[in-house]
Amino acid sequence: MNAKMFACGAVLILTVPTQAQTTDPVPEANPARPTVSTPATLTPVGYLQFENGSLGATTSPEFGTRIGINQVTKLTVLPRLELLVLTEPYVHSSNSKGGDKEIHPGEVFSGAQAVLVPADGARPTIAVSYIRRLYESPAPELDLGTFRQSGTLLLSNDIAGFHYDANFIVTEETENGVRRAQQAQTLSISHRLKKFTISGELWHFTQPYLRSNAVGNLWAISYPLRPNLVIDGGFDRGLTKTSTHWEEFIGFTYLLPHRLWHPQ
Repeated sequence: MNAKMFACGAVLILTVPTQAQTTDPVPEANPARPTVSTPATLTPVGYLQFENGSLGATTSPEFGTRIGINQVTKLTVLPRLELLVLTEPYVHSSNSKGGDKEIHPGEVFSGAQAVLVPADGARPTIAVSYIRRLYESPAPELDLGTFRQSGTLLLSNDIAGFHYDANFIVTEETENGVRRAQQAQTLSISHRLKKFTISGELWHFTQPYLRSNAVGNLWAISYPLRPNLVIDGGFDRGLTKTSTHWEEFIGFTYLLPHRLWHPQ
């Protein structure tokens, strides 16, 4: 799949009518992009949600430039259980000298997220997730590296007009048959300004094979064109020598307005 095919697919999705065939009102999308942090809350039960975007990056341990198209499909099957598939259909990269340009499909992951405790006042929503790699790509990775499997503890809540998502992540990385544990922490804080939502984030990932740490500061803005369609954009600045220096991204989250099934 190339960039033109992705663009055509995005246009088709955006032109799907937003009125459901039933009398049920269309619920709001629950975007997890574009921050590194994932919210502990789930998407509406029975509705497919698509999170699509493009990310461009420059100067990292594995590449000079990298452009990728990413896609996440989510489906909440029970009030506390969500299934997800993560793919990167297209990756274009070059080395630090601008040569050796390559095009590859990216990696494929699948997993699930479950809410353990719903929010109640100052107590946040608490959830856990597990993600497993299904396909390992030869494409160069961002400073976060790639993992075979990961487990995450997620917390989300609203306080004094601000929303926060905090993640505590443990992954299993593999390289040349050697396995290493990676630890990560992320904190995203967002605030709504009229219809816009502005997000700021700090994140940290250990880099076990480099014996270093990747740290970054991300800023993003999002806007709901409709309750079930949210567009976003932003940038990330790496703060250590082994972090990707710059990342820019743009994308959208779209919740299909047709429920796949109805409660009995």
